[in-house]
Amino acid sequence: PAGRVSHVHVLSGYTDANGLAEFARDADAVTTEFENVPAASIATLAESLPVAPAADAVAVCQDRAREKAHFEACGVPAVPHAVLTSADDLAGVADDLLPGILKTSGLGYDGKGQVRVGTREELAEGFAELGEVPCVLEQRLALAYELSVILARGRDGATAVLPVQENVHVGGILSTTTVPAPSATPELTAEVVAAAKTIAAALDYVGVLCVEFFVLDDGSIVANEMAPRPHNSGHYSIDAVDLSQFELQVRALAGLPLGEPQLLRPAVMLNLLGDLWFDGPDTPQAEPDWPAVLALPGVHLHLYGKTEARPGRKMGHLTVTAENVEAARTVCERAALILGLDPVDDD
Repeated sequence: PAGRVSHVHVLSGYTDANGLAEFARDADAVTTEFENVPAASIATLAESLPVAPAADAVAVCQDRAREKAHFEACGVPAVPHAVLTSADDLAGVADDLLPGILKTSGLGYDGKGQVRVGTREELAEGFAELGEVPCVLEQRLALAYELSVILARGRDGATAVLPVQENVHVGGILSTTTVPAPSATPELTAEVVAAAKTIAAALDYVGVLCVEFFVLDDGSIVANEMAPRPHNSGHYSIDAVDLSQFELQVRALAGLPLGEPQLLRPAVMLNLLGDLWFDGPDTPQAEPDWPAVLALPGVHLHLYGKTEARPGRKMGHLTVTAENVEAARTVCERAALILGLDPVDDD
């Protein structure tokens, strides 16, 4: 979709030398909205023009093992885990890491590249299913809820932080984001913001970074993962914050002052997946009833221009703004009902 509205569209593989050279000739500066762009390609572009975030920082975010090691080096607890590089490592997995979630170290997002495992037999089967590539086994924790912190960091080390968000995932894909985070105390909010700033500074990060945190039943936090780009959980900022994550990305890339983002109105964001375009498995693709949704108060609809809907594919989102979180959630639930979705607070 971006290619249809861009001034220049270079259609090439990420590692194609000619494509990278053409892209570098046409661009004034480079950033990314997808964390799986090879770090080596980012480094190549950085030889001739400004690039943010830098290749070294992206490389850490692309590898779950390096990512968790970075969290721990920053003094931020990570999810208890084991790194598995070959089948020989399976026997050394500690008993308390099961049941767990086995994830490929690279190229995974939105629930891709991961399987749930409860026993050592399932662990061996899952490792084989994932192709015996390097993996991380994460212990399944008793979670109270999830928070994400989105910050922008400039080359001068200045940071700007969006309001802390509370997220609900369904099937490994973000379902809703609520702002301000209704379950987080001011003390917990300050703790995760400080942790995210430390993580970004240790990477010498430039640009927008999202750090996801699990809040456990005992009130402690662990860092889950990070994304070196504007993040799905920050899309609400287009409508609810005076400086969206996308404007912050441009300011960081251009070396402009970041400012101090202010929440204009509480909001609930609802992801719109391709399942909504189908009444059943064998029915043709059909547009959902957007007029009925837009008739609700405070609804802002954003469709991404993807022509083909597929189950689980992110096709857009809607953000509901209101006087308070409870009012926004009520309207969001009405929108979900119109669209045939389960209640927005299901997990």
